Amino acid sequence: MTTPEDPPLAREIRHCTLCAPRFAATATRHPPRPIAWFRPGARVMIVSQAPGNKVQQAGRPFWDASGNRLRDWLGLDRRAFYDRDRVAIVPMAFCFPGYDAKGSDLPPPAICAATWRDRVMEVLGEVPLTLVIGGYAQKWHMGPPARAGVTATVTAWRDHAPGLFPLPHPSWRNTAWLKRNPWFTAELLPALRARVQEVMEP
Repeated sequence: MTTPEDPPLAREIRHCTLCAPRFAATATRHPPRPIAWFRPGARVMIVSQAPGNKVQQAGRPFWDASGNRLRDWLGLDRRAFYDRDRVAIVPMAFCFPGYDAKGSDLPPPAICAATWRDRVMEVLGEVPLTLVIGGYAQKWHMGPPARAGVTATVTAWRDHAPGLFPLPHPSWRNTAWLKRNPWFTAELLPALRARVQEVMEP
């Protein structure tokens, strides 16, 4: 999905085919379909891992059950969440990486971040609130504090708020994690929603 207001870099990313041979060798044998969803001036930057298969087919980030849970965490409806003037969604890889032989998601190809990440950050400039989802994104954006793992990183969320919130992935696979860590719902989410509302105001 491209509009005249999108920055030239987003349009350039959408034409990237660097990983075509890599994707052709996966179990899904899918072509690249980069999903670049950002504009300068965004108030919230969501840094995630990579699109899933449903998102790849839809061409819109978090267009799945994980997106429903994430929007609930943030207290945003679809209209606000997909407003590129306020919310930038920049995963560590812009394409669905494919499945391995066991049907699990492959990790985001490192070449994607190496090629595009710095340029995207330069276009976005300073963003009031950054949400860093999952281990791959946390290690890239947070460095040493993320090396202890996702649970330890998210547990220490107060060390990074209010400008940055580390989060687990909103996948159904983390439902058990949420039950084991009730402080996430009781303490982190209210603070996160309040900060989201604060920075989203015009």
